[in-house]
Amino acid sequence: MLTLTDTAVEKVKEALESQTETESPAGIRVSVVGGGCSGFQYSMNLEQEAREGDETVAVDGFKIFIDEHSQQFLNGVEIDYIETTQGAGFKFSNPNVSSTCGCGESFQV
Repeated sequence: MLTLTDTAVEKVKEALESQTETESPAGIRVSVVGGGCSGFQYSMNLEQEAREGDETVAVDGFKIFIDEHSQQFLNGVEIDYIETTQGAGFKFSNPNVSSTCGCGESFQV
């Protein structure tokens, strides 16, 4: 369904390990939400546990939680972490996207 590059896995692990809460997050929630010029945007957040209807993917010591609505939009997606002179962040490569907005922050399927 959804894959992360080795670089993205390491960055997620760094984020999880840097949390100082008494209960560390179990992983990340990756979802697709409405918004942006083209209609949909990606969202990534730290997450404690699965919710009803989630698909859970185990990756190298942490979990990825995907809600039912987002599953259809994230099939075949690869998440990478890139660093450039202009900034750093997670990059989603989605083979299902039919178009994106000019800034690349939102998409249509």
